[in-house]
Amino acid sequence: MDRSGRRDQDRDGAVTSSGEQRLLSLDALRGFDMFWIMGGDTLAVAALSLYPDARAVRLRAQFEHVEWAGFRFYDLIFPLFLFLVGCVIPYSLGRYQSQPSTAALRILRRVALLVLLGLTANGLLRLEPATLRYCGVLQRIGVCYGIAATLYLLFRVRGLALITAGILLGYWAVLALVPAPGGVPGDYSRAGNLAGWLDRRLLPGRIPPQWYGFGDNEGLLSTIPAVATALLGVLAGLWLKSGRSGLLKAAGLAVAGVVLVFAGYEWARWFPIIKNIWTSSFVLVAGGYSLLLLSVFYLLIDVAGLRRPAFFWSVIGVNAITIYMVPRFVDFDRIAAFFVGGVARQLGGQWSAVLLATGALAAQWLFLYWLYRTKTFLRL
Repeated sequence: MDRSGRRDQDRDGAVTSSGEQRLLSLDALRGFDMFWIMGGDTLAVAALSLYPDARAVRLRAQFEHVEWAGFRFYDLIFPLFLFLVGCVIPYSLGRYQSQPSTAALRILRRVALLVLLGLTANGLLRLEPATLRYCGVLQRIGVCYGIAATLYLLFRVRGLALITAGILLGYWAVLALVPAPGGVPGDYSRAGNLAGWLDRRLLPGRIPPQWYGFGDNEGLLSTIPAVATALLGVLAGLWLKSGRSGLLKAAGLAVAGVVLVFAGYEWARWFPIIKNIWTSSFVLVAGGYSLLLLSVFYLLIDVAGLRRPAFFWSVIGVNAITIYMVPRFVDFDRIAAFFVGGVARQLGGQWSAVLLATGALAAQWLFLYWLYRTKTFLRL
């Protein structure tokens, strides 16, 4: 935690450490993304359960991951965060391009801290290496950030775009042409895909069955296309840093988003959209929707100046990693039950679930608001 109040892109404030105007839309969109992880999904499902009609049932399904192939809103949450990690790289590392050793140390420190936090979230402190899950969300963020940040320092826009395309085409070629031992090329099934086979053979510790079972959904081979997700964010960040007008930037993001979504669904005819192994078509669809969301947030907040409505999301966004970690040892559901549990019991039925979910979200937001007010931010 850091309470020094110095200006930095990774913390609250109007400008970055290099004096550039800070894009509040990035904080707000990150907060919007984390809101669903904090329990917004639980609240949405509880509220929609009040309505038994078919439309509500279809909407509830959007707050659950697709079992294997396909795409729902909840499948966007992690790639959107990873995309936003890439977006801020041009802002946080732009002034270090002429200082390679300083940049390298900064990148390595962040990667190491993210991986350590991820392992800690998975139970590292239990000191049971045989049952530890070595992969995870923060580990993937750390690795993808490290690679994308390094590539940003080494290449210009054209090179980054070609590398992104090369990763997506290369990953498709590997899965389409190289069979898992005993299998056939182009097997994208849960049990037969090459990425899962490599995870089963090479990953130490355990592979949690509740996520995927035949491989880790943040596994080894599938981390390579996840780097492309971060690089799409880098390219979006470079576009936002350009000297073009705000309206043109928002329009460019939207057009690119539509193109990627269309291309991803078209590619899915041959290479299915599968989040668990992060297929290239999944990267395009998730990246396209991320660009569309960014265009809307950027247009409304940074171009139109609607900053007050964005405050709720920004409070979450500036401490996203904090609220990802803290619920591991602070039971916000129990806090909510203490304060509103009695009223919830009186309400009964599904309204009880709605109130308890709202209470847990409120407890987390108020905790983040206290950190915001005291200028306390988890700075990696």
